[in-house]
Amino acid sequence: MRRLLLVAATATAVALAAMAGAALSQDAKMSFFVTSVGSGKGAELGGLKGADAHCASLAEAAGVTGKTWHAYLSSSAEDARDRIGKGPWFNAKGEKIADDVASLHGDANGITKQTALTEKGEMVNGRGDKPNRHDMLTGSKPDGTKIADQTCGDWTMSGAEGVAMMGHHDRTGLDDSAAAKSWNSSHASRGGCSQEALKGTGGDGLFYCFAVE
Repeated sequence: MRRLLLVAATATAVALAAMAGAALSQDAKMSFFVTSVGSGKGAELGGLKGADAHCASLAEAAGVTGKTWHAYLSSSAEDARDRIGKGPWFNAKGEKIADDVASLHGDANGITKQTALTEKGEMVNGRGDKPNRHDMLTGSKPDGTKIADQTCGDWTMSGAEGVAMMGHHDRTGLDDSAAAKSWNSSHASRGGCSQEALKGTGGDGLFYCFAVE
């Protein structure tokens, strides 16, 4: 009886080790995610530095270490496309999002509701879900360059003033226009940069994070 229990325990340990190894391998490959939570202060992220730190903190909490993370956000001085490294990028399940900056901003990128996962590997609510959280802060044009007056004061504002350009991670909007289906440049916020204003159009102050290296 004791021998049977030992064999069973050993088999369980081996299975758990294999599962852990697979998880670690998957985590190590992750280089793209949607933040599971925002700052809680709307578009006030502490500037680009604060947004980058938020990405790093979430990745570390998810068990992914040893990487430099940048938020996909433009500012009055920087373009989002120039902040995210060269690629390729993979989500938490190891699915490829894009090979490089050019493909990320082309029609062939792999960003959809099913692949734009959080650092935990979870899907984010989109249009039709309650609550809708598909608006991603970007401050960017479709090509990833800045819209200087649509960054909520370079991500330092959280009140009724200011505007932020946002994209739809689920590639779905009110119609079939290119803007409605854009992951990074769908529409501007309405009513300012507060958490309430962002929620009003289907957002929650979330944004994309990419591993630079």
